[in-house]
Amino acid sequence: MTVLMDIIKGRRSIRKYEDKEVPEDLLNQILESVQWAPSWANTQCWEVIVVKDQGLKEALAEVLPKTNPVRKHFTEAPVILVLCGKLESAGYYKGQVTTKLGDWFMFDLGLAAQNLCLTAHDLGLGTVITGLFDHGKAGKILGVPEGYELVSLIPVGYPAYDSKAPKRRDISDFTHYDKFQ
Repeated sequence: MTVLMDIIKGRRSIRKYEDKEVPEDLLNQILESVQWAPSWANTQCWEVIVVKDQGLKEALAEVLPKTNPVRKHFTEAPVILVLCGKLESAGYYKGQVTTKLGDWFMFDLGLAAQNLCLTAHDLGLGTVITGLFDHGKAGKILGVPEGYELVSLIPVGYPAYDSKAPKRRDISDFTHYDKFQ
């Protein structure tokens, strides 16, 4: 197995972190992995807000529903990376949407988030992609301007625990050859 497959198979959603800062050089490597994510026509429609301020982390925790398991330890993460997407950029040509699915920013941000999380894991850090929260309130807290959508909150830190891989579907359960059958 390649090193990349080890990284892919080893990454887990981490919701509890050690009380230990993330060094700037590691944070910069994570941000560099976002920089190199593929995107529609190289639009690079992502923006990343790096949140380290405890007061802001606490305000963001309040926009997570009480049922979201991330909420319990959210403010313990030394860094929260907030992914935002520029609207009407990815999937557009000459100002017109060109895909059946419309704005392509969610796809591009998914690629950026995957790069971010895999790089963090490779560096010994844990992440969890958080999407269940009040996006509007979070955007106001962080000053996200019109024309951009706040998509995900990603806590980053040293994992406080190890976890096992969840059961995965067999390849034959989701693979179709020539036609969807």
